[in-house]
Amino acid sequence: MSSTLHSSLRWLAVVSIAGCAVAGCTADDAEPTGPTPLTLALPLGLPQPLIPADNPLTVEGVELGRHLFYDQRLSGNGQQACASCHFQDKGFADGKPVSEGSTGESTPRNSMGLTNVAYNTTLTWANPVLKTLEQQIKVPMFGEFPIELGITGNEETVLQRFRDDAYTAALFAAAFPADPDPIDFDNVVKALASFVRTIVSGDTPYDRYVYGGDSAALSPSAKRGLDLFFGEKAECFHCHGGFNLSGAATHTGVTLNEASFFNNGLYNVDGMGSYPAGNTGLFEFTKKADDMGRFRVPTLRNVTETAPYMHDGSLATLEDVVRFYEAGGRHIESGENAGDGRANPYKSQFVPGFTLTDGERADLLAFLESLTDPSLATNPAFTKPAPAN
Repeated sequence: MSSTLHSSLRWLAVVSIAGCAVAGCTADDAEPTGPTPLTLALPLGLPQPLIPADNPLTVEGVELGRHLFYDQRLSGNGQQACASCHFQDKGFADGKPVSEGSTGESTPRNSMGLTNVAYNTTLTWANPVLKTLEQQIKVPMFGEFPIELGITGNEETVLQRFRDDAYTAALFAAAFPADPDPIDFDNVVKALASFVRTIVSGDTPYDRYVYGGDSAALSPSAKRGLDLFFGEKAECFHCHGGFNLSGAATHTGVTLNEASFFNNGLYNVDGMGSYPAGNTGLFEFTKKADDMGRFRVPTLRNVTETAPYMHDGSLATLEDVVRFYEAGGRHIESGENAGDGRANPYKSQFVPGFTLTDGERADLLAFLESLTDPSLATNPAFTKPAPAN
């Protein structure tokens, strides 16, 4: 190993451990003989996520993943990175109704935020098969319908870009020192999955109130909204429950990992329950009538940052969302998707509709705002790395 590369790796170890400390994780102080094991130091109320045995968290792996997450060279045409659809200041969503791939092709779905994605039982909006980040990450990388990163057909071009960059090659070598040729897509996937698993958020007014015992953390309005959220009038908690305010969640100690998909009455295009073609939810995989329009329940953590909402980004604001659930679904009176979603026969029983006063609606919105962790948007452990010197 050249002295220049050796110095680069020693520098990387120092910077990576510093970044780990900022992210809220720990690493051994001893001189490492291989990748440095990393343990997430989690906020109160959050359990340890499941970490695959064949992809343990390491300081070096997470740091490589952070670089790759922001690196446009990972796309076939060199024009897009993972971060192009997942912005830190937007809860790692992108602020668009639907995302757009590296060739300009639109996907049919809204880009989901990555807050606490390590706890998801299944990944993406409606795929019941994708249960690990390692599985899911391959979809935007290699998928062709639609094209996202567009690596398929450009595999060697993409890898050669990293091989030709001594700094990036050093990152791979540090993360996977046992591999004689560590720059391959298996390691790319492992590193990206490791980084994304560290995007953990739990420092919100809600958390300080519930888990930290700080009675002043929530405003009186947000406290009234909390009662509505967890009460039988609004019934939000039936779908957005638990520590992650989502559907089913997985973590260490869980013995039953059930996925949760619901039809919330967003569409009813034929009067018999159908959703727009190409966006029918779980039905696309099971072909069971009851699964028409059923989509995974996302977390509400940092929900103020991830607009627009729903699987197709068709609701612009949180107030729109609250009013949608008040109505028990959506009635589209004209156009190609016209239909009364409120009468969708496959709609969940937990979306019956309810009535709020203006004050109650404001309280519920205040509670939803209390689920935002402002540190997520500025945490340097998650930011784009500075250019290599």
